[in-house]
Amino acid sequence: MLEDGRPSGRAMHPAPRVVAVIPARGGSKGLPGKNLAEVGGVPLVARAVRAAVTARRIDAVLVSTDDDRIAEVARAAGAGVVRRPADLSGDTATSESALLHALHSIAAHTGVRPDVLVFVQATSPFIDPAALDLAVERVQRGDEDVVFSAVPSHVFLWRETDAGADGVNHAASARPRRQDREPEYAETGAFYVMRADGFVQAGHRFFGRVGIAPVHPDHAVEIDDAADLARARMLAPAVDALVAGGDPRHPLIDVDAIVTDFDGVHTDDTAWVDTLGRESVRVSRSDGAGVARLRAAGIPVLILSAEANPVVARRAEKLGVECLHGVDAKGAALAEWAFARGLDLDRVAYVGNDRNDLPALELVGWPVAVRDAVPDVLAAARHVLDRAGGHGAVRELADLVIASRDHASREHPANRTREQDIHDHPNHERATAR
Repeated sequence: MLEDGRPSGRAMHPAPRVVAVIPARGGSKGLPGKNLAEVGGVPLVARAVRAAVTARRIDAVLVSTDDDRIAEVARAAGAGVVRRPADLSGDTATSESALLHALHSIAAHTGVRPDVLVFVQATSPFIDPAALDLAVERVQRGDEDVVFSAVPSHVFLWRETDAGADGVNHAASARPRRQDREPEYAETGAFYVMRADGFVQAGHRFFGRVGIAPVHPDHAVEIDDAADLARARMLAPAVDALVAGGDPRHPLIDVDAIVTDFDGVHTDDTAWVDTLGRESVRVSRSDGAGVARLRAAGIPVLILSAEANPVVARRAEKLGVECLHGVDAKGAALAEWAFARGLDLDRVAYVGNDRNDLPALELVGWPVAVRDAVPDVLAAARHVLDRAGGHGAVRELADLVIASRDHASREHPANRTREQDIHDHPNHERATAR
């Protein structure tokens, strides 16, 4: 059974010639919930969908799954969903069986059998869309029947035997220099591009003329266990920026709205209390200037705070932005606010610092943390700011978002918008509840 994804995604072209299929079942014994584990603040299955959707040569992106939550995340990321039957969802089910089932579902749904099948694995978090496009092009041209991702290697391999250890890809008596050896290639498992008809006839992913698509070693990470997941999370900020062609410390955060916590983001999470019990907090003029830049660029800003103190509303009023405070269920409040304004949560940035921000961080496309956030928030973040809360963190995020708009306007001049020039004021002011 095939379900359509959201209209704005690349769920199902009416006559798809190149289809990407991402098998992602719910069960995983080695790492429970693996396909929904987050790397850079994004579930693995959503990262795979985004890579395939971004590739220009792919007409349709489908996730084959038996799990309701995976299906929900896949649709939100822009994919269609193929409901996998129980007999293809167990531990012994092969990827090939899921791919064949998806191809039959596509043919039944559209009346068209695709020319090219792109098998993408959700457990590979760093897939470069450009590499996918190049591999598809090679198969479409007829250069090869199958092209798969691999990383070049000059490693000396050994095998243990009863007599000791034997060299596998070299003679133990000869140790040629690296520059004197042709590279071998280690299969990454990230993607396999193949002629769809050849795959159906062969029943497996390697047939006919097979070609290698060399990828960067950092893109070769495959997640099988908790150690792999931890390593991927450490690499994510740098690798994600390089895939996007940017700077890991200054990524292009392309969003349509920004939502922020208040305490610990606009403030340094401390407060002064006078003898009458009135609280006051320290905020940054630099943050205020950043918010002004966002407003001038037409980017909505919402302060979403669990703090019921009227200081939050007073600060939002002065900044000229919307405010919801005294909110316990931040995720639900954020979803309702975005829906009311027709905003796609995947194109919203949320910046937080503490555990009560996690439900909101999990909903958005750009979960962001201030530098001094608690460990759980740092782990959930797609980007960690250089600045701490109350010390220009909001301004830093504003600058990244504006820079993304400027980059887009240079790439597409017709989309250029005017923004007034607002100077940075590094001084601070005190917002006081009266």
